[in-house]
Amino acid sequence: MSEPTPPLAPPEFLPHEVYIITPPQRRYWVHALLLLATIFTTLVIGARLENNFLTNQPAFSVAEDALPIFPLSWIMQQPARLLWGIPFSLTLMGILLAHEMGHYLYCKKYDVYATLPYFIPAPTLIGTLGAFIRIQSPIRSRAALFDIGIAGPIAGFVVAVPVTIVGLVLSKGGASPNDAFFGFPLIFRLLHALVPFGGAKSVPFEQVLLHPIAIAGWVGMFATSLNLLPGGQLDGGHIVFSVAPKMHKLISRGAIAILVPLGIFYWVGWLVWGVLLFLSGLRHPNVPLWPELDAKRRKLALVAVALLALTLVLAPFKGGSLVDIILGIIYPQS
Repeated sequence: MSEPTPPLAPPEFLPHEVYIITPPQRRYWVHALLLLATIFTTLVIGARLENNFLTNQPAFSVAEDALPIFPLSWIMQQPARLLWGIPFSLTLMGILLAHEMGHYLYCKKYDVYATLPYFIPAPTLIGTLGAFIRIQSPIRSRAALFDIGIAGPIAGFVVAVPVTIVGLVLSKGGASPNDAFFGFPLIFRLLHALVPFGGAKSVPFEQVLLHPIAIAGWVGMFATSLNLLPGGQLDGGHIVFSVAPKMHKLISRGAIAILVPLGIFYWVGWLVWGVLLFLSGLRHPNVPLWPELDAKRRKLALVAVALLALTLVLAPFKGGSLVDIILGIIYPQS
């Protein structure tokens, strides 16, 4: 005769394991160091832009008598010139900070552990490669992923619009269409049409010599469009997965397919972004599929689509397509 089976204990008395997740210690000094370095590099670029604006030169002039792209030695000759870069640096850093803090604050709202923003200093045309935060704990719902993903682009755009208006008011005429370096998104043309006064109002858009603040606004708009590309681990990819998780891989692949011809015929940088999406496009955040996204957020996703349409420019830099580069190698200008 077998021994009687003891009754099961109530669920609350069953043995179970408890996992305590301790957030990693924040390294504030790293964030501070990168922030200060990025302020410096953007000040250097901003001083160059201000000098070119005051002397009626194209913002990124490559003439023989023009300053180098990153004129560090010119700054070292008179360190006070760094003060010229304050309008550009303050504006650009403000837009980038608003974008990243939009993500960060919604991470805090949903008890998702995220780092403070990491700014990336670089001697590039704009003095930085942008900024990012790292999410280091699970996101527990599609609604949380959606809110975290869309908060950054909206926050950055909300800051970029008024400063761009200020920059356009401070801009002036005098640019030659042949000196055009930027391609402009729809939002820039709309704001130019709406600006009631200022130097930019009296001339066609193609002849506007942009103030450094307006250039920082352009960079902010461009960064918004890049982040809203619908795929991979970008903000746009998070929004896509939140709205239609089963479509995430397909849409990511479609975005890659579109970026290839854009890189060939408009801007070679799209090929780089295509590669980045290819490397991350088949992955998505580990977020529960249930509950589904509510109707209010699904409608708000249309705002992300509208922001992408307003800020995207197919050829952000003139003469930068793969075709242009190849032709320049085959038929170099004398």
